[in-house]
Amino acid sequence: MAERAPRILLADDEQSIQTLLSFPLRKDGYEVTTAADGREALARFGEGRFDLVVLDVMMPRMDGLEVCRRIRARHNVPIIMLTAKAEEIDKVLGLELGADDYITKPFSLREFRSRVRAALRRAGMQTVTDPPEAEDLPLTVHELSIDPAKRAVRVRDTPVELTFVEFEILNALARNPGRVFTRDMLLTRIWGDSAYRDPRTIDVHIRHLREKLETDAKDPEYLFTVRGVGYRFRDEAR
Repeated sequence: MAERAPRILLADDEQSIQTLLSFPLRKDGYEVTTAADGREALARFGEGRFDLVVLDVMMPRMDGLEVCRRIRARHNVPIIMLTAKAEEIDKVLGLELGADDYITKPFSLREFRSRVRAALRRAGMQTVTDPPEAEDLPLTVHELSIDPAKRAVRVRDTPVELTFVEFEILNALARNPGRVFTRDMLLTRIWGDSAYRDPRTIDVHIRHLREKLETDAKDPEYLFTVRGVGYRFRDEAR
């Protein structure tokens, strides 16, 4: 039986942008539902299951950041933000609200399609017959357990809800205890490349992970900063 086509919700108030982005996505085999404003995006999201949400930041009736916040409060579906603003504060705010990635307009269709494929790959939209790799096997370190198959994380026997990117960063670091990853290495490992992405994106996700996993985020047990270089996970023997 064939796998179902991934479903994408695309919200942008410009009809020309909707058409420009929807056509190549449908050509790539995705099922695309469009929305012209924030409230319509939330309504469409509530009508069915989606594997990816693409939100323009500036939309009428409700902006993309608020839509992102409301979706993230209930679901861990991957979210890509589209923004015409280049200011770092807009990008960081989107990440703070739970977005997994952002693309600054103008962007190429090649870049957009690449980001979509990467987001769906991280969300597990591969065939169920693919053999499990080492990074797909459960892992327990001290009081932290990670189950990639279920995308489940527990710390001190308590379930922890992570976004897709947070999960991928944690899993990558935890599989390589003691190894130092630069920000660019993590960007490349998770998104496939580090192009167009600010390395400080990683800092935001690491801070969120510490707030969720560490007893004291300022005195971490699991995620350590290597000043001037990047991050590493605790040595398993620690």
